[in-house]
Amino acid sequence: MNSEILHARLKENFGFEKFRPNQENIINTILSGQDTLAIMPTGGGKSICFQLPALILPGITIVISPLIALMKDQVDSLKTNGISACYINSSQSAEEQQFYIDNLKSNNFKLVYIAPESLSYLDVVFNELTISLIAIDEAHCISSWGHDFRPAYTNLGYLKNRFPSTPILALTATADKATRTDITKQLNLKNSKSFIASFDRKNLSLEVRPALDRVKQIIDFVANKPNESGIIYCLSRKTTEELAEKLKKNGITAKAYHAGLDNKIRAKTQDEFINDDCQVICATIAFGMGIDKSNVRWVIHYNLPKNIEGYYQEIGRAGRDGLPAETVLFESYADVIQLQKFASEGLNSDVQLAKLERMKQYADALSCRRKILLSYFGELVTEDCGNCDICKNPPTFFDGTILAQKALSAITRLKESEPLAVIIDFLRGSKNAYIYEKKYQELKTYGIGADISWYDWNQYLIQLINLGYCEIAFHQHHRILLTTFAKKVLFEGEKVKLTTVVKKVVDKKEIKETKIKPAANSLFETLRKLRYEISKEDDVPAYVIFSDAALRQMETIRPMSEEEFLAIDGVGKAKLEKYGAEFINAIIAFQKNKKTNTKTKKESTYKATLELFQNGVSVEEIAEKRNLSLSTVISHLAKLYLDGVDIDAGQFVSDEEVSLLGKAQIDLENPNALKPYFDYFEEKMGYEKIRFGLAVLERNKQ
Repeated sequence: MNSEILHARLKENFGFEKFRPNQENIINTILSGQDTLAIMPTGGGKSICFQLPALILPGITIVISPLIALMKDQVDSLKTNGISACYINSSQSAEEQQFYIDNLKSNNFKLVYIAPESLSYLDVVFNELTISLIAIDEAHCISSWGHDFRPAYTNLGYLKNRFPSTPILALTATADKATRTDITKQLNLKNSKSFIASFDRKNLSLEVRPALDRVKQIIDFVANKPNESGIIYCLSRKTTEELAEKLKKNGITAKAYHAGLDNKIRAKTQDEFINDDCQVICATIAFGMGIDKSNVRWVIHYNLPKNIEGYYQEIGRAGRDGLPAETVLFESYADVIQLQKFASEGLNSDVQLAKLERMKQYADALSCRRKILLSYFGELVTEDCGNCDICKNPPTFFDGTILAQKALSAITRLKESEPLAVIIDFLRGSKNAYIYEKKYQELKTYGIGADISWYDWNQYLIQLINLGYCEIAFHQHHRILLTTFAKKVLFEGEKVKLTTVVKKVVDKKEIKETKIKPAANSLFETLRKLRYEISKEDDVPAYVIFSDAALRQMETIRPMSEEEFLAIDGVGKAKLEKYGAEFINAIIAFQKNKKTNTKTKKESTYKATLELFQNGVSVEEIAEKRNLSLSTVISHLAKLYLDGVDIDAGQFVSDEEVSLLGKAQIDLENPNALKPYFDYFEEKMGYEKIRFGLAVLERNKQ
């Protein structure tokens, strides 16, 4: 298709001036009717690749997506851009599902999101639908070689047989060569064309730290980042809960998320994080694949991930808006042992063990980390990135031959029968019960390394393992064995270079001196607060309205007209009409150096709404005159009523409806958002009534 037409649709519907790498080529391939495999990193713009063709193609686009939360976010975002879309999943009643199916048959939606397990809902009406495109997101789930095997995905190969002339687009953020081949085979893609975008996320800083006092390091890290959302990935459910509690005790808004929690608790936690009401999520890998939150500013791995694919996808959830974001990985010997055990007991154990070894090699690396990640996915670069801990602080080497000889001699004296911790205790001359029970204190080299700390010995021994002088016998109680290379050091005079141990622990005093707090009077903060308030009024995540990147661009360009505002990336026609006036007014007010905060601005806009309402202007007319949404006008009046202004609440909600809302409030345990009430009443009570009814209940308590 003509490039100018595609660019025009991109700006009008999604607010972007230009395509990201590969997007336009992928779209044209789809429009030509060809099957396509697209490998694009998280934040690389996969959604546009099927959302834009969906607007151009005559029929419906089916999007197969793995998690319900992702469907809701995508549909919310599309609706905000003025695009008709829906989702169908098991959380809906039969009546709701039928409503959407009927509307699909009437061509009232351009896109429908559905989980692979829920495809049966459409089976009976497939012949009545005009299906122009089938997009399969997170396509790595279909592959037994992939890092997240999902059984329901393996049945999707029938779609190509059912719809041979309909193009299929398979998308994923991370897939090595074997996984890519398997995806194409399993989906029965015919003469497909593959697009592999660069995996280089330059905005992500990469850092690996020793797992020394992890909790303290994390508390210090998060305390230095107020108002910045982040995810901490943990290996076990128990760790997520314990860590979240420790963070809360230190004044950080944090919650745990894992598959063992009740569905309602998980959904509430996820919603609070998405809506910026919870700063930190401590989660297992069950959290994340369904998160489309663009303003996650950092990701921490409390434990070593089991493979590079999973690690890269998880850190990719930071900085999706293109702004700088940080990633920190904690590595511990205990994690390696536990993951080794898990991998050896699972499916494809040889493959999983090999992938774990690659992950460990990455964590132990002494060269540019980005080079290692990119080479894993077949992308070779020659220059160091300058944005990882190794590039920023190159390691210092020293002659560690004597240390190596002491360690290897200790292993020999212990007859290669003990794990790493016992070897360190032996070297340091520890007087614990195990040492004395085994009578190791009587051996010749006992205590030969007493002048070196336990932590430093631990790091030196790990380096010796990585250098190949000794190895871990995982299936023999993790005892440390010597390799043939050890003899060269012990008997043939071979020199050993070790790196200086650096304890990457942030000092709290340093934090107090360098802590950066966002200026309360910055334009970005003003726009961020305005975005947050509008998101509450419209009951959508803040980033769905505008990304942090869009707000930063507004801060830089400071648009004061509709034409200038439309030039911002992420501002299309629909968003200009919905939000343009409020943001432009906020920017103009800031430029005039009015010493008012967001609250004062909102009070001013409330006053304007009230004056029109008291003069007999209907809420529909107020919305039109003030270029606001109807829900925003209602929310203004509800807030004014709550503040004591004389407004006849009966115009908006009946006494019976208020009574029903009171009961719902008790049953739902007084949720902050409106959506739980909307769902509670099975969508039979509108948001405007809910909003005003809650205001009546609150005022009655005063």
